[in-house]
Amino acid sequence: MTAPATLQTALGELLGDARLTAATLPGTELRLWLIDADNMDRAFSPEETRRILEEPPYWCFCWASGLVLARWLAEHPEWVRGKRVLDFGAGSGVAAIAAARAGALEVVACDLDPLALLACRANAALNDVELSYSADFFAEADRFDLIIVADVLYDRANLPLLDQFLSRGREALVADSRVRDFQHPLYRQLARLEACTWPDLAEPAEFRHVSLYHAERA
Repeated sequence: MTAPATLQTALGELLGDARLTAATLPGTELRLWLIDADNMDRAFSPEETRRILEEPPYWCFCWASGLVLARWLAEHPEWVRGKRVLDFGAGSGVAAIAAARAGALEVVACDLDPLALLACRANAALNDVELSYSADFFAEADRFDLIIVADVLYDRANLPLLDQFLSRGREALVADSRVRDFQHPLYRQLARLEACTWPDLAEPAEFRHVSLYHAERA
């Protein structure tokens, strides 16, 4: 099986000999085109480090929160079954794909990055599911039953997004390992679960703990 050429070229421009491989995510039946773990077991040159920081290829990793959300939807399909779902900041598309597999009526993978949307398309094909795609969350109508979000908050400066999620959907399901313990009147913590980014980046232990929050529009 050959990785999508556009994605492979984009990754190669960042990390030289890095390769995409079709990897099965731990604890799931999902497969994604991800950077080969062997490529991570080396020292990066200063130029590679600069490029990674400027244009991080986040779409070729399955981040811990995305993995937690995908597992949650597989174990609790009632959250998405028969519903219209939008995956905000979809990245690799892992949560969107999990929602589609769990029986969602419609799933829109939404991301500003064209490469992320290409990755979502390739990964949807790899898992034999159909998604729709959007590059602009705010251009979408307020018609969704559920907005799903993983690894988007990053830091507390992004907490205003929590209100924006509910501007396009009646409910929101947010998984995050960076800002785990925020206080918001509409959001309640459902669970605190554990996972690691795949391939494993050997991140600090604190980033392996993912909080899952749910909100309903008032």
